[in-house]
Amino acid sequence: MRVGDVVGQHEALKGQLVEAVREAGALALTTFDTPLRRWTKADGSPVTEGDIAIDRLLHRRLADVLPDTAWLSEETPDDPVRLSVRRAWVVDPIDGTRAYIGGRPDWSIAVALVEDGRPLLSAVFAPVEQALFVAVAGAGATLNGAPISANTSGELGGTRFAGPKRQLDGLARLIPDLIEAPRVYSLALRLARIAEGALDVAFASGQSHDWDLAAADLLVHEAGGALTTLDGRVLSYNGTALVHGALVAAGRARHARLLELLKDRQGGFG
Repeated sequence: MRVGDVVGQHEALKGQLVEAVREAGALALTTFDTPLRRWTKADGSPVTEGDIAIDRLLHRRLADVLPDTAWLSEETPDDPVRLSVRRAWVVDPIDGTRAYIGGRPDWSIAVALVEDGRPLLSAVFAPVEQALFVAVAGAGATLNGAPISANTSGELGGTRFAGPKRQLDGLARLIPDLIEAPRVYSLALRLARIAEGALDVAFASGQSHDWDLAAADLLVHEAGGALTTLDGRVLSYNGTALVHGALVAAGRARHARLLELLKDRQGGFG
């Protein structure tokens, strides 16, 4: 099949994904900043009845779109059958649940269609801001339908960084005029802001999962950026290991500079 034919297929799926994600966002807003039944999972992270309702809605809608595709979601028990198929939906029904519970705007719904370990189609939707980021492999990334791109400069000084405080504090010792951006609770949304150029560099600490990353990963790369491990490896999804180590995202030129800096510091900012 020609590359153009593949892109066309993914573009056709995009409309159905957008419709499902917008419906999920509307549902999420009905319980946002209201008293919710909530509990703590085994890993210590919070979950609410809103997370579960959105997970079920997306599972139902996306199963209708591609019935032969596996399902991997933060809020659904893992089914090992996904390891025997090439394609899977990778979903975080609410990324940034603490923000959702606390009435903050910086939470999102993140969905990616992954094939052979890499995302082909994705959406990150921040319903409070009505910001819908969409990417199709080989066809670029958009915000509310308008093309977006990561910042192209390779300069490190005077740039906007977001991520865990420990990493930023270590980096600030090397780049004194680093600008620390306000915290973004949703990791998917933090990375999406690299894709739109609102942030210059974003870090993720260890322990981020496939569902936190896959949708934003495609956004960053299709917007002309890079998201990798600190030694430059691109991520693979829907495998046996769902947890990833420390990561960095930026426009490609700045990303390359950061990797060189990390190499000189033997892999760390501390």
